[in-house]
Amino acid sequence: MLAAMRLTHAWLVIADISGYTAFINERPTSLLHAEQIITELMEAVIDRAAHPLEVNKLEGDAALLFGEVAAGDVDGGRDVLAQVKAFFPAFHRCLDRQKAARAHCVCDACTGIERLGLKAFVHVGELAIKPVRQFTELAGENVILVHRLLKNSVPRREYVLLTEAARAGAGLDAGVAESHREALEGIGDTGLWLLAPQAIPFDLPAAG
Repeated sequence: MLAAMRLTHAWLVIADISGYTAFINERPTSLLHAEQIITELMEAVIDRAAHPLEVNKLEGDAALLFGEVAAGDVDGGRDVLAQVKAFFPAFHRCLDRQKAARAHCVCDACTGIERLGLKAFVHVGELAIKPVRQFTELAGENVILVHRLLKNSVPRREYVLLTEAARAGAGLDAGVAESHREALEGIGDTGLWLLAPQAIPFDLPAAG
């Protein structure tokens, strides 16, 4: 019997390693090292994810995560943003370890580590969860929207880009973010919010 598709309200997060394309293109002889570096960095990021966030799939240099949170649950939204904020120091700790461990290697990948950065894209809304064999597929306009955010005009290497739904869903004061607009493919002119990860005013509870 096929598992039933269901609708849910969920947060969507894409954590994307910036500089990846140039990093790969500049190292014709160091594929193995490049993939090891990217894998360890992505593992360091997704290891910080906890309930309600879970990893849905890896998409090359990015990870798609989602968390089912009831509409109107501001605390749940703030927890998601606190986790997104925590992704960045986890990424940089791993980056520093990679630099130290690979300091002896002169291949393009190992000498180009410092050019890598992290970006996060956050949206919230209704989507469909569709079980396909052992996989969980996410579907709907909101899933498409969060992926459209990847193609943008932001000139920074590291940032967090939120939709208005995500900002409002977490009760984030607009004063801590910068208003931004993008013409998203198939969607059109869209108002967004741009901020540095450290500007997110929510933090995870201290480890007990």
